[in-house]
Amino acid sequence: MTKKVLVLGETRDGSLRNVSFEAIAAGKTVADGGEVVGVLVGENVSALAMELVQYGADRVVVVEDEKLSQYTSDGYAQAILAVLEKESPEGLVLGHTSLGKDLSPRIAAKLASGLISDATAVEVAGGNVVFTRPIYSGKAFEKKIVTDGIIFATVRPNNIAPLTKDESRTGEVASLSVEIKDLRAIIKEVVRKASEGVDLSEAKVVISGGRGVKSEAGFEPLKELAKVLGGAVGASRGACDADYCDYSLQIGQTGKVVTPDLYIACGISGAIQHLAGMSNSKVIVAINKDPEANIFKVADYGIVGDLFEVVPLLTEEFKKLKVHS
Repeated sequence: MTKKVLVLGETRDGSLRNVSFEAIAAGKTVADGGEVVGVLVGENVSALAMELVQYGADRVVVVEDEKLSQYTSDGYAQAILAVLEKESPEGLVLGHTSLGKDLSPRIAAKLASGLISDATAVEVAGGNVVFTRPIYSGKAFEKKIVTDGIIFATVRPNNIAPLTKDESRTGEVASLSVEIKDLRAIIKEVVRKASEGVDLSEAKVVISGGRGVKSEAGFEPLKELAKVLGGAVGASRGACDADYCDYSLQIGQTGKVVTPDLYIACGISGAIQHLAGMSNSKVIVAINKDPEANIFKVADYGIVGDLFEVVPLLTEEFKKLKVHS
């Protein structure tokens, strides 16, 4: 049965995040031949609408207001609920990002709807839309379907491949006027601690450090390797607690969940809380002096050695490969 599905295009610093295109691909599966409607919320975001169409949206609804220039759950929820009321879709898909994790339960509560969060795959089977999501810190997976009401889900970044961009695609872009009122929170200033460069949650390559890096300066070789590979730097909670780096880099049960193509763990023992944040990476490489370290149990490749010797060697070899490629 074909459906109309709304997909939120998430923006950052004036551009669309990759997870927006992955969410469109998921929305296409949910729609099962029906219509996928992109939704953009913010200030001066209409210029991004056609990119959503090029990645598979059939048309786009834009809600613009100066009160939406910075994300607040109040403001964004009002905007999206207004779009939902106008469009009456059968599905709604968001990225399972910091924004999505904050916003989706609020919308679900307003709709008195169920919510399937952190989906890593979506398929149509037996006439049902089936979502796969990890449970028990990634040790197992469950499949879920929606039996009543709107199909509402968030998708984990880097798990559902976006459709190929087609610059010849066209679609209607419509503006919807929504009165944004009674905001209980107003953003006065945004101070970012996150490192510059590749977004950690969307990075295809992550170089992560643990207590074994020994100091803030110990992260420098990891940053160099990440730069060569076009990746991002992450950390275990132990490294963050020891003030070797900022908590914005923390990966794990109480930090970010990442699923890159390549995850290189440097000086990380492999506590279960950290594994919960990276164990679904496609290829895991562990570097540790302790051959009994737990991280080797989940690693595809293990290097027993001093990270301060191994990482610079890897960096030099990758530089050589890039020169010859």
